[in-house]
Formats: sequence, structure tokens, C-alpha cells
Amino acid sequence: MSIADVADRLLTPECKAFLSLAVVDADGRPLGLISRYALQNIFMLRFGRDLHGQKPAHSVMNDAPLVVCLDTRLEEAAQQVTSQLTYPITEDFILVDGEGRYQGLGTVLDLLKAMEKRVAQRNAVLRRALVDLKESQAQLVQSEKMASLGQMVAGVAHELNTPLGYVKNNVQLLRELKQPLLQLADTHGALLDCLHAADCDEARLAAALGEAVDAREQAAPELLKEDLQQLFSDTLYGLEQIGELVVGLKNFARLDRAMSEDIDLNDCVRSALVIARNNIKDKAEVTLQLGELPRMPCAPSQINQVLLNLLTNAAQAMERCGQILVKTWADDAAVFISVQDSGKGMPAEVLARIFDPFFTTKPVGQGTGLGLSISFKIIQDHGGTIRVASEPGRGTRFLIRLPRAQAPNLQESA
Repeated sequence: MSIADVADRLLTPECKAFLSLAVVDADGRPLGLISRYALQNIFMLRFGRDLHGQKPAHSVMNDAPLVVCLDTRLEEAAQQVTSQLTYPITEDFILVDGEGRYQGLGTVLDLLKAMEKRVAQRNAVLRRALVDLKESQAQLVQSEKMASLGQMVAGVAHELNTPLGYVKNNVQLLRELKQPLLQLADTHGALLDCLHAADCDEARLAAALGEAVDAREQAAPELLKEDLQQLFSDTLYGLEQIGELVVGLKNFARLDRAMSEDIDLNDCVRSALVIARNNIKDKAEVTLQLGELPRMPCAPSQINQVLLNLLTNAAQAMERCGQILVKTWADDAAVFISVQDSGKGMPAEVLARIFDPFFTTKPVGQGTGLGLSISFKIIQDHGGTIRVASEPGRGTRFLIRLPRAQAPNLQESA
């Protein structure tokens, strides 16, 4: 068959949908591919039919066409075709069965459209998975916050119970001590009434006076004065402790303050220590070395959450009563907070995963493994860094660095 015969077959209105013509042998195996574009390039030339029309068809045939098996997966077919594709796209590819026999033609554009549709479907699945992941992440973060809140409330409740206990005991004791005083007041009132009464005789006056003397002996006001002074002092001290805890809790949560504000980070350290006091007091002695710090923009409630987590972890790392050292200092660019304990420390394999979500060395039911992960994210949102150094038997040190300029993600985080 000549080039002209092939052109007459392909370049007709009826065949305008076909781009190429496969050439197969008697067994149906493809020998090559004659592209519609190759013929157009010939016959668009002046005298193209006269010059090239009588040449054999194989002279314009591509004898190494793209061949794809029908059983090939769509992704693999696309990779196979695109890896051999040349631009501009002028050819189609041949489809064969498992035995290599010709089964039809495929167009690159249709393949790309199919791949685009497949990618769109997978993107939709990934978007749904991302939404589900974010929802799960939010639920887990909320769960960790509730667990931390539960520990914090339990600690504060325990701290409140001690002063409340002796305030209550003092009030009950005052209630008991008031009875002799009230009795003394009543007998003195009866004696005064008798003295002012015109009909009060000597016997009645003597009886009233005797009752007053007995009541005074029962009340013993000269001894009661010192007891009452001590009771009132103890009660006021207990109420001051309760007030300190309430103010510390309010400052810790910052419920009445802006989500982001300029603050002295030493105030955050003190607030976190008040809330963590119950978890620390029987396990470690806290030493503060607080330097003079500039006020800087941050989300105080989030910084408090990080410090509470570090202090609680430090206390839990103590196998016996130890030391916790909290230091703060600043330079021209940043503010630093160091929390160092004398606990059991961590081996290298634990240290490498310390900020991984869900990683915990605590027994089941005693930790979610999200505390340090959330703390890392909070410091990161503030534009800062949190680093850790530890050695088994020598304790652990966390170092927080926060830039003095507000981080771009701070408002969103807050």
C-alpha cells in the first residue's frame, strides 16, 4: 500500500476521529503505526502527493510505536506511556492482549484524562482523610487538656483542703468558746438589771453577783484572749492561702485577660509553681533563679500549660526527694527558661522520641503521651524552640527559647 492509499483512508471526514493507523501482520501482531499527523505533514507540502504519494506506506511508519498491554494497571500504563512520550504529542499507542495481538488504539489525551480523574478521586479521599485527621487531632488535644485539667484541679483541691480544714476547725472551736462568753454577758446583764431595779433586795443582788462570778470563772477571759488571738491569726493565714491559690489559678488560666499580651515570663513561672505545688512538694525542693526579663508578647495561658507540664514531669522523674532548678534570663533577641531536675534521667533511645505524639514511658492509664508534643507545638507557634538534654542517673534539663518579637503564628495559636 502506498502513502497516497493510506492518506485517502485516514484523511477523510469519516475518519477524522482516528488519528493513527496500526499496521499488523497476518497473525495480528503490530508491526508499526502510521500517524495521521505524519501524513498531514507530507500532504500539506506543495506537490506533496505527487512527490511522496507513490512511496510505500512503511516509509512513514513508526516501527517502534508505544505498545501497552490491556491487562496493565492504569497508573502503570500512564507511567509507561509518559516515560516514552515525545513532544509535541503526534502519536497514539497500540493496545495488545496478553499474547501480543493487536486489540486497538489508545490516545494519550484520553489516558491523561483518565489519570486526572483518578487523581481527583484520590485527592478527594485524601482531603476527607485530612479532615478526619484534624478532627481526631483536635479531640486528642482536647483529651490531653482535660487530663491536665483533671490533674491540676485535683492538685488545687488538695492544696485548698489543708487551709480549709484548719479554718473549719478554728470556726468550730470559736463556736464552742463563744458559749461561756455569751453566758458571762448574760449574767453581767442580769447583775446590771438588778443594780438598777428599785425592788432588788440584798439576797437577789447576792445571787446575781454569784452567777456573774461563776460565769467569769467558766469563761476565763484573761486566758481566752491569747487563744482567740491565735485562732484568728491561724484562720486569716488559712484564708490568705486560699486566696493565693485562687489568684494563682486565675493567673494560670488567664480567664480575664487577653489571649495574647505582653507579659513578664517570671509571672508565668510563679503561677505554674503555685498550681504544681501539690505535685512537687513531697518529691522535690524547688530553687528559683529568676533573672530580670523584658515584657514580651505571648499567650500566657499556653506558656503556663507548658511550664506546668515540665514541672509535673520533673516531679514524676524523682525516685526520691530531689531538686528542681528553674532559671530565667534574656539577651537582646530572646528570653530563656530552663527547667532542670535531679531525677532518674532518660536513655538516648527515649530522648530521641520524647516529643513524638503518643510516646510515653508512663504506665498505661497514667499518661496520653501528648503533653510534650503539645508543649513543643505551643513553643513552635510562638516562634521559639524547646530542647532537652538528659543522662540516666543525672537528671534532665529542658531549655525554652522564645523570641522577644511576636511570632506570626501566635495569634492563630492563641
